[in-house]
Amino acid sequence: MKSKKERFPNTNTNLKIDAASKTSVGFPAILGSVEHMRKYMDMPDALKASLKMNQQSGFDCAGCAWPDPDDDRSSIGEYCENGIKALAEEATVAKADPDFFAKYSIDELGAMTEFKLGKAGRITHPMLLEKGGTHYKETSWERAFEVIAEELNGLSSPNEAVFYTSGRTSNEAAFMYGLLARAYGTNNLPDCSNMCHETSGAALSEVLGIGKGSVSLEDLHNADLIIVMGQNPGTNHPRMLTALENCKLNGGKIISVNPLKEAGLIKYTNPQKPMRLLFGGVDLTDLYLHVKINGDMALLKAIIYLLLQREEADGGVFDHHFIREYTVGYEDLIESIKKIDFQRCIKDSGISELEIVKAVDMICAGKNMIICWAMGITQHANGVETIREIVNLLLLRGSIGKKAAGVCPVRGHSNVQGDRTMGIWEKMGESFLSNLEKAFQTDIPREEGYATVPAIKAMHAGKAKVFIGMGGNFVSAVPDTDYCAEGLRRCNLTVHISTKPNRSHIVHGKRALILPVLGRSEIDMQESGYQFVSTENSMGVVQNSKGVLAPKSEHQLSEVAVVCGIGNALFANSDKVNIDWDSYRSNYDNIRDKIEEVIPGFENYNERVREKSGFYLPNGVKERNFKTSEGKAIFTVNDLPVNHLADGEFQLGTVRAHDQYNTTLYGLDDRYRGIKNGRNIIFMNKADMKYIGLRAKDRVNVHSDYNGERRSIYDFMIVPYDIPSRNLMAYFPEANPLVPIDHAHKITHTPVSKNIIVTLEIIQN
Repeated sequence: MKSKKERFPNTNTNLKIDAASKTSVGFPAILGSVEHMRKYMDMPDALKASLKMNQQSGFDCAGCAWPDPDDDRSSIGEYCENGIKALAEEATVAKADPDFFAKYSIDELGAMTEFKLGKAGRITHPMLLEKGGTHYKETSWERAFEVIAEELNGLSSPNEAVFYTSGRTSNEAAFMYGLLARAYGTNNLPDCSNMCHETSGAALSEVLGIGKGSVSLEDLHNADLIIVMGQNPGTNHPRMLTALENCKLNGGKIISVNPLKEAGLIKYTNPQKPMRLLFGGVDLTDLYLHVKINGDMALLKAIIYLLLQREEADGGVFDHHFIREYTVGYEDLIESIKKIDFQRCIKDSGISELEIVKAVDMICAGKNMIICWAMGITQHANGVETIREIVNLLLLRGSIGKKAAGVCPVRGHSNVQGDRTMGIWEKMGESFLSNLEKAFQTDIPREEGYATVPAIKAMHAGKAKVFIGMGGNFVSAVPDTDYCAEGLRRCNLTVHISTKPNRSHIVHGKRALILPVLGRSEIDMQESGYQFVSTENSMGVVQNSKGVLAPKSEHQLSEVAVVCGIGNALFANSDKVNIDWDSYRSNYDNIRDKIEEVIPGFENYNERVREKSGFYLPNGVKERNFKTSEGKAIFTVNDLPVNHLADGEFQLGTVRAHDQYNTTLYGLDDRYRGIKNGRNIIFMNKADMKYIGLRAKDRVNVHSDYNGERRSIYDFMIVPYDIPSRNLMAYFPEANPLVPIDHAHKITHTPVSKNIIVTLEIIQN
């Protein structure tokens, strides 16, 4: 019997296409923010929360991980449009209470669009779906914890359980969640980082000795040159635009490298500066390199090739003192660059030689250079290798470990970097594991666990039978949607610790639980009093976060309380695990004391996290202390990828709309790209459309064929766009069914969502 297919309901009921915007933010962002607060929130709550979001005495935005200024923060609004939309999602007046789940069956919920499902409101009570049930039903917390303990204790091995984590989880909750899984006996701790910046961590750890960025906000403000690669900050990290603006106002230059022309990289109108609102914004990008999908490596090699020619002709291009003192592998890199086919690099990148020369001129003129990137670089089969080539370029110029220079991987969810620091990883090192074992006097396993893609395969094969998700919308976030859904349905139990309904609640195991938790903006009151949590941003700053709004239901628990409740039930009769879960639930200072014992860099944690701007974690790269296998930064030789397309084939990448954050849909528009009332669309080059006889709004089915298996999405509308020939873009998660489960990086298992080979089938009207 063929398994049920997971299709995202079509949203193109009244699709409208306008011209793409040439500027970002400004009045439309202000109006969009106000409209979302007015439409979805109680206005007194909206005002109170907006004045506390990202403030030193307030709470951290649940959206992106962009850092807050250390001191100079706007008292009116230290947030962006999408930050307000994230707040409105969390602080909505709508409630998905037991009556909601009684009204709609699982099948009826599945027929809702992602947007409608998300707008159902905050989940107010624990909900249980028993085997064979058609509706979720209210249950007690005690019963919910009992069900989880029953299923986990009934497994033949702890490795049959998967503990997934979303990036919004606080440091305290993440640390306790990792402890729970390991005390139970498994390192199966996949997380959302496996699907996005795992490649950054792997590459940077290898060649620089730390899997994080090396720059601060001040560095960005003072850089001579910033190169932004594979990133759309206007939608995904809007507050980054202010940093880019400051760089430009301080005399810096910006090169943008992206297959799509993005409004946020063209021009920025700062809404906090009235004169800019009235008379226009700041032009950001000085040179826009319209690279082909996965043409970034070819572009980087072409740039280094021309830099080498100039170095050999005139000298002064490479920082030889830095190279001698702090690096290894220089000679091998130079030998490989001399052998490259420069014309092939031009062709594969899609960038003309003239434009590449302009980029080289700007690189030579800038003494201090920062390169930023996001998933347009990381979600490729050669993502690790491309990041290593980025580092090669920076090392040649000596732009590592000094002010206003370095690497800047721009993380997504607000604490995805902190979760990894707290031990949410399937292959944490011996130092962490032994420290954890000592701190809690509990046996901790050493066997490597499942990353996200291997976890999906394990569920599909029946090797993993219980799935617990701390936040997120797993089935919508991962690749190969149908395959993943089949795996989840084969589980004995699926548990989702959530704030709002999402598609993962519908794609469930034989039994299923939905456990409602407090949001970042809400007051967390425990026995010892008013609690705060902490997070780590993209630049390694740990700061506190304290909610200000009343919870939406007395039945919602904090994430920490949920973890501790599971721990109490799971180990109630254990003679091996003796952890005082109640002490950690009642006072989060006790958790931070244990974090301090286990993780270097958190000395005096409870004291320092209470400082106004938090504190920076140690980062040896900033001091040119490279903790690699060689004790120095490492130049690497990386192969040029082969991007071969047969006749009729295209390269398709997935992107977010402006009214979206990760899998959460704030609306059905994409203001910057000119899209209204639709998401089931394909962005396509106009010349390609003409060649195969397509017009705007024509409908197509899209197919990907890998290893003899076809995957498809149906009834998508064509939208003409400024994109390289034979490249296509579609929205995530609607295009996720096209991404094969085995189409992932060989080392990190990161899905190749930015480069899927597809064909189009025209639907005849």
